Amino acid sequence: MAKAKKTDARQIKVTLVKSTIAVLPQHKKIVAALGLKKVNSFKIHQEIPSILGMIEKVKYLVKVENV
Repeated sequence: MAKAKKTDARQIKVTLVKSTIAVLPQHKKIVAALGLKKVNSFKIHQEIPSILGMIEKVKYLVKVENV
């Protein structure tokens, strides 16, 4: 059985703090891609450039914490 790759990326907790009702459709897709569905839902992600770029686009909707 192959071993999982160990990543040195830190983890961050992303929490949806505002509703996506009146936001741009592209921002709704980004929030969904981050795995967030309802207000106060959270997801833990690796701190990689693609995730950080997505968070930067919707930073007015989410709260980010280091884990």
